[in-house]
Amino acid sequence: MSTQTSTAPRKASVRTYGLMVAAVLIMVLLIDQLIKIYIKTHFYIGEDYTIFPWFHLRFIQNNGMAFGMELGSKLFLSLFRLLAICLLGWYLVRLCRKRLMSLGYVATIALITAGAAGNLIDCAFYGDIFNNPYPPEVATFVPFGTGYSSFFHGYVVDMFYFPLFTFSLGGHEYTFFEPVFNFADAAITVGMAILIIGYYKELGATEKELEHRKER
Repeated sequence: MSTQTSTAPRKASVRTYGLMVAAVLIMVLLIDQLIKIYIKTHFYIGEDYTIFPWFHLRFIQNNGMAFGMELGSKLFLSLFRLLAICLLGWYLVRLCRKRLMSLGYVATIALITAGAAGNLIDCAFYGDIFNNPYPPEVATFVPFGTGYSSFFHGYVVDMFYFPLFTFSLGGHEYTFFEPVFNFADAAITVGMAILIIGYYKELGATEKELEHRKER
């Protein structure tokens, strides 16, 4: 009696999915916070350091979402981020347990989640642990609760500025790319781009379709 050996690829284990998600979350959050803390404690508000003509470090703070966009009050923004992170966290747990999506897809969702969490840390804690002096003074750590604002009312720290080129239109001069952003913003943007470009088919698939693909 002969036996047949399956040639179907083995799916990664739940442990592998979980470790990969943890690695992405820790790496993005660590890099993001190290950069922000360095900028906040070494640059004064508005300080601009030119690395290349097309790449500056420019320290600004904002109340808004990615790339400094505004949406409602400060507390609303912070609570919105918290809700989004909770939903993304629930989705990641579900993805890891079911293993219907590829590791790459799950890593992309983890990248977006980490970016959102990075900016939430600023909002939640920076107002409690930093002062906010006027230029040319730089911020310093203070005892918890004695900072420039209260819990969930801190500012998001931005620093990456890419004035790639300028152009004139209608008698006015414009710079591309104008927004100043941070590493967490970049993680969210890259993650969303990967989802749209690389996983558009998976985004539109039902769970039954994904289960069928897994069995093939």
